[in-house]
Amino acid sequence: MSEPVHLWATYNDIHNIIRATADKIASEFKPDMFVAIVGGGFLPARVLRTFLKDPSTAKTIPIKAIGLSLYEPLPGTTAEQCGTEVVRTQWLGPDSGKTLLGRRVLIIDDVDATRKTLQYALSELQKDVESELQSLPESERDSKRTQFAIFVVHNKLILKLWELPLNVPYFAGADVGDVWIEYPWQAIDIEEHDRLTKEDKEKRNAT
Repeated sequence: MSEPVHLWATYNDIHNIIRATADKIASEFKPDMFVAIVGGGFLPARVLRTFLKDPSTAKTIPIKAIGLSLYEPLPGTTAEQCGTEVVRTQWLGPDSGKTLLGRRVLIIDDVDATRKTLQYALSELQKDVESELQSLPESERDSKRTQFAIFVVHNKLILKLWELPLNVPYFAGADVGDVWIEYPWQAIDIEEHDRLTKEDKEKRNAT
């Protein structure tokens, strides 16, 4: 098997991709809560919050976090589960549906590859909300229904395992091919990471 093509990105690259997408998110969805998928989504969520802060009220959008693992081997999981089954490592708790009820929730992650993790996050959060709605009088349910949308920094243009519901807005900062993305928060030596990013960009610009 050939070595995958790597795409290197600096903190500045990610910051600018998010900035370029923020106005579209603000105008088309107007989220009032973020749910970040821990690992890749929390830092982008924090950056996006800066751009979506309401200057008239100085209010910031709250960030909730959920932990999901698809490729990382975890205690209690088998080799067969790794890469095929999404495992919860952190959730919003037993009142998750109540926490999200009536909100405009933007689910955030770094990359959309096969879409397995995003689909799991969306469907499970929707289940939590639906369970909470059932405890309300039927006349109140529509007004309390949560609206969801998704934002990813990078969308890989590869075959997806799942389609998202048409009523769930989807925002991607940048479309990329089938590459291995080297994010700066994964780097141990950030200076070396930035050097390799510069080298990678120079090679791409020369072709």
